Amino acid sequence: MNKNPIPQGRYKPAVRYGNFVYTAGMTPRKDGVLLLAGKISPDEPLETYRAAIIQAASNALIAAQNTLSADERIAQVLSLTVYVNATPDYTTHAKIGDVVSEYLYEQLGDAGIGARAAIGLATLPGNAPVEVQLVAAIE
Repeated sequence: MNKNPIPQGRYKPAVRYGNFVYTAGMTPRKDGVLLLAGKISPDEPLETYRAAIIQAASNALIAAQNTLSADERIAQVLSLTVYVNATPDYTTHAKIGDVVSEYLYEQLGDAGIGARAAIGLATLPGNAPVEVQLVAAIE
């Protein structure tokens, strides 16, 4: 079991209710430290942000997996929301979502691909470039 991401306030990284798990929004923090800050811009290649996007996705997946018992698994990611701290001229939010989806597919196979929204925002907590939240079914 991987260590849960460190909450930045009074909340749980993930909550299990029956056969569903809901994660908090996860920014690209490792051991409580934000790996990258600032807005995602069309002036920078996607690769500039890839490690941070994957860290946020990993944090969400770890939080979800840490609610499972030893004989359980994530059966399906039901809903994925990717929040993007974007400059006003950034319009390819789906590409950020694709990085998250690719990571979840690598980790979970087809079970990692569910419904998804990629949403652009003016700011995110701590000026994080991305935040990932997911809902998953457990079996």
